[in-house]
Amino acid sequence: MSGQLKVTLLEQPATSRTSPPIHLRPLVTLCRDCRVSGLCLPTGLPLHDNSCLGALIGPRMRIRKGAALFNANDPLTTLYAVRCGSFKTSMNSAEGQGVVINFWMPGDVLGLDAIATDRHVCDAIALEDSEVCPVPYRRLQALARDFPVLQQSLNRLMSREIVREHERVLMLCNLTAEQRLASFMIGLSGRFVTRGYSAHGFMLRMSREDIASYLGLRLETVCRSVARLRAQGILDLRGRLVEILDMPALIALQQGDPGSERRQTLNAPCSTG
Repeated sequence: MSGQLKVTLLEQPATSRTSPPIHLRPLVTLCRDCRVSGLCLPTGLPLHDNSCLGALIGPRMRIRKGAALFNANDPLTTLYAVRCGSFKTSMNSAEGQGVVINFWMPGDVLGLDAIATDRHVCDAIALEDSEVCPVPYRRLQALARDFPVLQQSLNRLMSREIVREHERVLMLCNLTAEQRLASFMIGLSGRFVTRGYSAHGFMLRMSREDIASYLGLRLETVCRSVARLRAQGILDLRGRLVEILDMPALIALQQGDPGSERRQTLNAPCSTG
């Protein structure tokens, strides 16, 4: 399919470098009740001892839709655990345009990209009004010396993101447009299930332009793929509401032979007329 390997470049909104975050009261006493605490950095700390959490987690921050949590080249000072809402991260070109590289949900930890160089390599933009729990990185390192399980949690988070990035590279290199879309929807479904939500119906917080950029496709290619999956009774997407109608068929599509369409094209008889 033509257009599968095209990367959509999106201009960052003008508001991405404005709207400073709003600081709220600390939530350390509520970590034990947080529905995504098992996915988050405090794993490994004794939750009955608020002094440990108080030494690690700063006051909550509220980030308005379209505002930046951090920007590329900002120094690393803090990791951010998403408490509610969602974010996208994008890497900028020299012209100030960006390619979406990831989406983040409650329980995810943003800022791991800066650990290697002490500077962020991407922008993190709120897709909706969101809240994060800031974790000062130097304080995290110091506390991890007393609680080795906390260091293991950090290693687990970094490993999880490496695996996700490897999966995305394989998707971009090997899958057709419809397989990429199927893989994306299956991945989102699994992430929602992990957080206690439905596997078959959920709301997208990102735009179709963001999805196209993430999948390395043109917007029109994504729209055609959605239409074909809808016509096959596999997936329905109305606005931003997703309904997976046939999960086994969606999984079968994702796992299909990515070279079959190309072989059919190559083996087709040449027209002489």
